[in-house]
Amino acid sequence: MKRILLFQLIIGCMCLAYSQSALAQNESDERSLLQVQKGISFTKDSLYSLNLRFRLQNRIGFRTESGEDLSFEQTDFRVRRLRVRLDGFVFNPRIQYYIQLGFSKSDMDLDGGEVAQPIRDAILYYHFTPNFYVGMGQAKLPGNRERVISSGNLQFAERSIANSFFTLDRDFGVFAYYTFPTQGKSVYQFKGAITAGEGRNPSVGDRGLSYTGRMEVLPFGKFTNGGDYSEGDLELETRPKLSLGASYNFNESGARARGQLGPDLYQKRDQRVFIADMMLKYKGWALLGEYFSRNASNPITYSPLGFRQAVWVGTGQNLQVSKLISKQGELAIRYAQVTPKQSIRNLEAQREETTLGYTHYIGGHRVKLQGNLGYSWANNQLLLSQTANYWFGLFQVEFGI
Repeated sequence: MKRILLFQLIIGCMCLAYSQSALAQNESDERSLLQVQKGISFTKDSLYSLNLRFRLQNRIGFRTESGEDLSFEQTDFRVRRLRVRLDGFVFNPRIQYYIQLGFSKSDMDLDGGEVAQPIRDAILYYHFTPNFYVGMGQAKLPGNRERVISSGNLQFAERSIANSFFTLDRDFGVFAYYTFPTQGKSVYQFKGAITAGEGRNPSVGDRGLSYTGRMEVLPFGKFTNGGDYSEGDLELETRPKLSLGASYNFNESGARARGQLGPDLYQKRDQRVFIADMMLKYKGWALLGEYFSRNASNPITYSPLGFRQAVWVGTGQNLQVSKLISKQGELAIRYAQVTPKQSIRNLEAQREETTLGYTHYIGGHRVKLQGNLGYSWANNQLLLSQTANYWFGLFQVEFGI
């Protein structure tokens, strides 16, 4: 019922905006405009702007019993993502908003049987200058590049296991972004956030907050169409474009095993995460690399009954290389690894995976077909006979505006 009411509200807003636009067209002293370019946009002078977009990802996948037993241990037939996005400004172009809602089971965190949480992003921004703006609300933290890149702009059907264990994900708080002006081509960007540290849609928390800082350097200038936050070189950069980034997060009294994500800890722990990443693009080639490290003192926590839950401390790496082989076809390969520290080796295993992907772009990242095949292994044991190892495959259709 809640989902139905939410859909009705969105449709009602769309109808209201459209009716206002149509009315204004009949009045000589009003100027309104309906555009269909990147989504559907409604504008009225400098009073408001509403841009509407949606996208869905339909997926079919499998995971085998082991490396040599190819019978299916798990199948993955579902709507992986169904998103509606609203953005624009109200009264003043400097006052901007960004709202994103998710309606699939995974989008609403229902895989673990939790309460439905459709709100993914809900943030207001104020632009002081073209180079400096701040925001308050819920949004992605300025963490690793693969996570900040929209899931609609990925060249694989899913993010890497390194991202799963180390990403900062979303949080609620205050955000700031600044681009340092220079005389040459180089671009320097600074991003920061002070947030609750509890992740998406938090309840009232304790006094412990999360502090995140990030710096990015683009020595050869900006990427075409913001390509430093879009996987694959669909723009066919005629000159090398490089972005180097580093993030640091301190989550005071973190309550979850992976910072803003993961199961609840039995006692809270201070957590520190360091991330370094890079993106390089040139003539259809693209290279994305990431390194992660999380640390915490006394990472293992205990319940009164003796059960254990640990902060996931350790390191991770992700490296993926791709090449456009035609105007619409791209081949990509990825290797990712997560290695727990010795202090939690009794609770967590080292995991590695390699994935081969092919993407057929029908309408860029908005409409595409993706096929992935990969192999995952544990504790440096590549042998197919190991029961902890398995093959996996995914076929996904992305469709949106």
